[in-house]
Amino acid sequence: MDGNGRWAQRRGLPRLMGHRAGRRAVREVVEGCVALGVKVLTLYTFSLENWERTPREVMGLMRILEQVLRDEREELKKNNVQLRTIGHVERLPERSQNILNETRGYLEPNDGLTLVLALSYGGRAEIVDAARRLVAADRKKKIPLARIDDDLFRRQLDTNGLPDPDLLIRTSGELRVSNFLLWQLAYAEFWVTDTLWPDFRRKHLYQAVHDFQNRSRRFGRAN
Repeated sequence: MDGNGRWAQRRGLPRLMGHRAGRRAVREVVEGCVALGVKVLTLYTFSLENWERTPREVMGLMRILEQVLRDEREELKKNNVQLRTIGHVERLPERSQNILNETRGYLEPNDGLTLVLALSYGGRAEIVDAARRLVAADRKKKIPLARIDDDLFRRQLDTNGLPDPDLLIRTSGELRVSNFLLWQLAYAEFWVTDTLWPDFRRKHLYQAVHDFQNRSRRFGRAN
């Protein structure tokens, strides 16, 4: 969800105002995915690298997260959305973790769109964590080398039980992966727009999905 800072800068506003303005885009995308029947939507909400921002901005981002979860949970409930997180969520402030857990529990009966928030997340860290889990399991069960395959490794990832993404949307014209779902994006289709995240609307989502539907996905195979 790139472009919040630039959106604010162009208007002579503090960066946090850009993050706050991104709330509407989140709602538009969630509701758009519900309308389209999308199974899983993952939002790269806060990366491991984001901890390196100023303490003031980090704290502001945590407060925005808490506010959005509190304010939107009723609407999420109404739209049959369930909540899941990936990343080192234990690094978040205790209050943020508590509100996350409360919201997750409140939405647990739902069985529609799975909204995944990537929080304190990094793709490389996720792969390293998965390798560590395999090593720890091997010490207990002596896993044969022949058993270590894509499927076994995938089950050690934060996204265990979720399908790999079909479509990656990048706002603000960014052309890099930015340490996001490095394992899972192996065959994802990319869609890039110059639109800054706070200006991203349902029409942009629908255009991305329309373009995706008209692509030929070969997964490395010939036509």
